[in-house]
Amino acid sequence: MAEPTKMTAGQRAYEAKRAAKAGVSLDRWLETKARDQAAAEKARQKSAEPPKPAKKPGLIARLIDRAHKPI
Repeated sequence: MAEPTKMTAGQRAYEAKRAAKAGVSLDRWLETKARDQAAAEKARQKSAEPPKPAKKPGLIARLIDRAHKPI
């Protein structure tokens, strides 16, 4: 979360304008912004996970594949 103490005066003024335009308090605006960033980061990490390996074919599927191969 972007804490107000770590923001410069210009950044704080900019965020205050955006919060006023949205009709919420600055603290609420910053909480919402941090929550959205956390959700985006979580989605990015989830999409970056490698896919699970494909399941090994069952007995019947292997027998059918073997039956379709030429001798």
